[in-house]
Amino acid sequence: MNRPRAPRMSRDDRRAQVLTVAQELFAREGFHHVSMDDIAVRAEVSKPVLYRHFPSKLDLYLAVVDHRGEALVAAVDAALARAETDDDQPADGSTTPRVVRALVGAYVAFVEDAGDSSSLLFESDVTHDDAVRARVESASDQAARAISRGLRDATGLPSAHADLLAAALVGMAQVAATHRYRSRDVAVDEAVELVSRLAWGGVSGLRPAEGGPS
Repeated sequence: MNRPRAPRMSRDDRRAQVLTVAQELFAREGFHHVSMDDIAVRAEVSKPVLYRHFPSKLDLYLAVVDHRGEALVAAVDAALARAETDDDQPADGSTTPRVVRALVGAYVAFVEDAGDSSSLLFESDVTHDDAVRARVESASDQAARAISRGLRDATGLPSAHADLLAAALVGMAQVAATHRYRSRDVAVDEAVELVSRLAWGGVSGLRPAEGGPS
């Protein structure tokens, strides 16, 4: 008796399957230690099929990075949107405390959910090329731009200063989220509270004094 044939995957489903496998392998072993043969075997596809979807290992790697980056940007955007519409307003009417907390919370939640695959955005081993580095860092850059707007509104700082501080806040959130995930020594909510308080303590000192010069 002939065994029933498994249903064929659509092109999009096959691509998603390959991305999932490649993400796991790249995150665990790094770009240089994973071959297209390894990915084809794990994804249970032939190499010709794999190369029809992704012409090279670098193309596949960057597709994985883009996929992870889109997830991070979506998490940050959603957290900032919630912060801006939150009815629990701080006493001074500023949105910045909530925005800072939203950023930290988004990074901690993203790393908790993404696990080791977050390293593809934060600790990539393929950043010697400027074009590749720009792709890898794109998500963090987008998050920093969103935070910079909030900092300018709250502090009146010049754009260049706000951009620098926003990059520092993103770096702080990223490092803290990664450390918390790996150590497991601090609960998620506690980590968000601690890092947010540290970050806001610095930002709040940059606001112009009430009635004073901006």
